[in-house]
Amino acid sequence: MNIEIERLNSVWIDSQKTTTQNTLLPQINFEDIVSSIISTGPFYYYIVDFYDMSLSNVSPSILDIHGFDPETVTFYDILGTIHPDDMEFVSQAEATNIDFLFTTLGIDKVLNYKSCFSFRSRMKNGDYAMLNHQALLLTLDEHGKFGKSLNIHTRIDHLTKTNTNQLSFIGLNGLPSYMNIDVFNSINTTVEFSKRELDVLKLIAEGYTNNEIAELLFISPLTVKKHRCNILSKSDCKNTSQLIRESILKGLI
Repeated sequence: MNIEIERLNSVWIDSQKTTTQNTLLPQINFEDIVSSIISTGPFYYYIVDFYDMSLSNVSPSILDIHGFDPETVTFYDILGTIHPDDMEFVSQAEATNIDFLFTTLGIDKVLNYKSCFSFRSRMKNGDYAMLNHQALLLTLDEHGKFGKSLNIHTRIDHLTKTNTNQLSFIGLNGLPSYMNIDVFNSINTTVEFSKRELDVLKLIAEGYTNNEIAELLFISPLTVKKHRCNILSKSDCKNTSQLIRESILKGLI
């Protein structure tokens, strides 16, 4: 294990949030996972168990992207693809992720948030491309330490070649989302989206008009328009095209 990977590994160990117990994996519908992210670019997923850093449920597409055999690939093989110049950011993003989940949000909400950030990763041909990393904790042990996590890596270099060095948390089950967290800046620049704003955003991405969104959500077209303005303002986007692009990069849609 090289120095950069050891440093990243120490983030999880030093946080004292990794479990020392084996946790049971809940029932997962991987068809739902595939259908929800298939449109953004080539991707693969896997489950990592922080009890022993083993992998399970590795999707076959990891062979096409990284050249790894899904039956024998290890977690450290995947970490080894991270661009050396992005390793500091990934380490800081993981440390910020742990602190935000367990300190800011609280242990009762940990399993209802998906964390997202991007980094450059080495592809099968040896070139580097931008990947969007999405992680969702699936289990906690009896002491509230994290056990198994579903990780999804999507190739997004067709959308951007530049990393924002920001972290986002996507709320599930009606919880708000927190965007654009600068992991290197102690000043809080977090942007929060409400559940209704996310509902409107997803329908915008699907091509619905204001009137159609109003009918689907049982609100007035004027309310939809206000939500659109708030979303554009919060995301610092100038138009819908930029909004959809940024939302894909941050894992919102």
